[in-house]
Formats: sequence, C-alpha cells, structure tokens
Amino acid sequence: MPPMRSFFIALSRNRSLRRFGERSRIGTKLSSRFVAGLEIEDALRVAEAVNRQGIAVTLDALGESVTTEPEARSAADVYHSLLDEIAAHKLSANVSVKLTQMGLELEPELAENIARELAEHARHVGSFVRIDMEDSSLTQVTLDIVRRIHAQAGMRGAIGIVIQSYLYRSQADIEQLIADGIRVRLCKGAYKEPATMAFPLKADVDANYIRLSCKLLESPIYHGLATHDPEMIAAAKSYAAQHGIEKSRFEFQMLFGVRRDLQRALAHEGYNVRVYIPFGHEWYPYFMRRLAERPANVLFLAKNLVK
Repeated sequence: MPPMRSFFIALSRNRSLRRFGERSRIGTKLSSRFVAGLEIEDALRVAEAVNRQGIAVTLDALGESVTTEPEARSAADVYHSLLDEIAAHKLSANVSVKLTQMGLELEPELAENIARELAEHARHVGSFVRIDMEDSSLTQVTLDIVRRIHAQAGMRGAIGIVIQSYLYRSQADIEQLIADGIRVRLCKGAYKEPATMAFPLKADVDANYIRLSCKLLESPIYHGLATHDPEMIAAAKSYAAQHGIEKSRFEFQMLFGVRRDLQRALAHEGYNVRVYIPFGHEWYPYFMRRLAERPANVLFLAKNLVK
C-alpha cells in the first residue's frame, strides 16, 4: 500500500484527532468539500441541487460501529426519516447503510432485522437500500445478510450491496450476486487489507475492477460502477459500446465533491450518474479515507482553507 494512503488510513483510526476534528470549526470547514453537512436538512438541500443537474444521489448518514441496541435503533431512525423525506421531496435518491452502524458487531441478528426493516420501508416508498461493504472481516456476514433479505418474498430489487475490486474473492462473489439477481455497486476499496486478502498492487486492483465491471455490464441487472478513474470509465464505456449495452442499463457513481466536472460531462453524454452524498456529525473516518484514496486532495483543501 502506498505510504500516503497508509498514513491517512492510520489517521482515520486516531480517536484524539477524530474528537478534535469533529468538534472544531476548522475541521467542519475542511470536511465540507466531501460532506454535505451535519443534518438531514443539509443532505436534502444538496440532493435537490444535484438532482437539478440531472444526476441521481445516494444519501448516507455517516457513522460506523455502535455499542448498544438503542444506538443502532437511533441510527436506523435517521434512515427511516431519510426514506420518508426522499419520497416527500420526490427526489431521485436512495440510501446507503453500513451494517456496523446497525449493530452488526454487537449482534448480527439485530443488524439484519434493522436492514430488513429499512429495505421494506424503501420498497414501500419506491426507493432502495444499498448495504455498504466494510473491511474484509465483515465481507461474508454482510453478503449473507443481504442475500437472505433479498430472497424474502417481495424484497427482490429493494436491497443491494457493494463489492470491492481489491479483494481476491470478489469475482466469485459477483458471480453469485448476479445469479441471485442482486444489484451491485463496484468500487476499488478503501480499507487497509493484508496481502493474503487483497491485491497489494494498484495495477492488479485496476485490472480486476475492469474485469468485474465487464461481468456486471453483461448481466441483465442494473448495477453501479463507482469510480473517478478516467481509465476505468473509458473501459466501461468502450465495453458497453462494443457489446451493444444501452446506457440506461447501468450507472456511473461518484463521490460528492470529487470530479464534479466529470459527473456533469457523463450526464451530458447521456449516461446515468449517481453521486454519493454523506452527511452527519461523525464525518472524520470517511473524510480521512477520501484523502487516503487521493492524497492530491490535501493540497486542494489547503489552498481552499487559506482563501
């Protein structure tokens, strides 16, 4: 793993810096590039603005592991409110959820019940729940929960998952998910993983991303390709064109605050584009992982901070 990426991933786990960052004015200012704000109202305002550009959104209430069931239920309540607000505002939007935020490490059955309730709510209001993927220690349990919920009567299409191309296992996982009819968001991965679990070289991660994206494009299911990498985007566009895959059959997904020019350009070309919009008080780990993915953002933020 490149030294700068390792550095920022390590910072993402530093509790002292997290406490300082999330409580300070300078931290809030820095994070605003990648985080819509602290409250639901902030996220809805940004979502409406993005929708006006012809771009869909995914809303994510930031937060990770919880230690009690009331904390998990409280986090779930935020998502239930989001789903109601999406319907009320007629937004082109869905939600993205981390199972550790729903109590996965506390009690897997609790997290599964909460995820099922959210998926049922999403189905009722015509939306969709995407279950985020976390580090590799949670990959199998996350897959199992999503597959069980999706297999229940009436739940087909109400819940999807994220797969990370840096894991060796991802090709087999995608093949099974396609067979199950489950929607996938493909990303490269943003956690520190051992070489026994993940490709250590960027070139191998990229090659696997292209290989997996082609599998997703070939399937009849509507999937999302999450990347800001022009080479990955060009490869997907080329493969779709060569195989007669309509633009309406998939979408490109990008992060709020990253490559806005590219988001608009793809939408102008007629591709479906979705922007991942996070919000909330617990923004620090997410923010640091964004810097780990692209350390050049540090210079950008420094320039804007002194303006």
